[in-house]
Amino acid sequence: MRYFIKLAYNGTHYHGWQYQPNAASVQETMNKAFSVLLNTTISLMGAGRTDTGVHAKEMYAHFDLETPFNIPSLVHKLNSYLPKDIVIYAIIPVHDEAHTRFDATKRTYEYHINTFKDVFLQEQSWYFHQKLDVDLMNEAAKILFNHTDFQCFSKVNTDVNTFDCTIFEAHWKQENDSLIFTISANRFLRNMVRSIVGTLVNIGLYKITLADFTAIIESKNRDKAGFSVPAHGLYLTKIEYDYI
Repeated sequence: MRYFIKLAYNGTHYHGWQYQPNAASVQETMNKAFSVLLNTTISLMGAGRTDTGVHAKEMYAHFDLETPFNIPSLVHKLNSYLPKDIVIYAIIPVHDEAHTRFDATKRTYEYHINTFKDVFLQEQSWYFHQKLDVDLMNEAAKILFNHTDFQCFSKVNTDVNTFDCTIFEAHWKQENDSLIFTISANRFLRNMVRSIVGTLVNIGLYKITLADFTAIIESKNRDKAGFSVPAHGLYLTKIEYDYI
């Protein structure tokens, strides 16, 4: 039987989702918890990777198990056993071919910027005190819809077959001292969101123009794009599937 796990985590103390041989990861931490509580070796497959320090408000992983178990009881035990920065929301039985990574139809990220120095948000939001032209940044974000090849925003030497992504949503919203960028797509390249945000910040600082932004995308050159913003402001917020 295959099961999906719906979870969330604060990524501050982890080197991302993916297992790392010499560093703490969310995947390794959860593998150990599931294996102990189910009394068998469990290896989870995640819906994707998140980098060191990146958070997930909604993440999915899956595992297989032949032996039946009480789902509500296991969820309760896992949340007692796991560290305080990982939470299990649900365990969902799915069909045998279901796959958290390959079956995802839409993923959504948020990037959080705080314009006032808040000591309680140091690891959950990027403090950036310079004045940004948010309206101009939103105009630039609309340009993303005109393109599908985002190689310029991808980490170099990444092992992918295509740099094509379909972007469904991209916009900034400001509320008081909080500035949030939301972006949804069918897939994302490594470091893509953080480099898009860094380039849009350069737009908001008048360092580059809207025409420059288009030229950067069309160049397919990572060196032309802006800096990669800090990981701790980035959140994976939603993953969608057709069958759950």
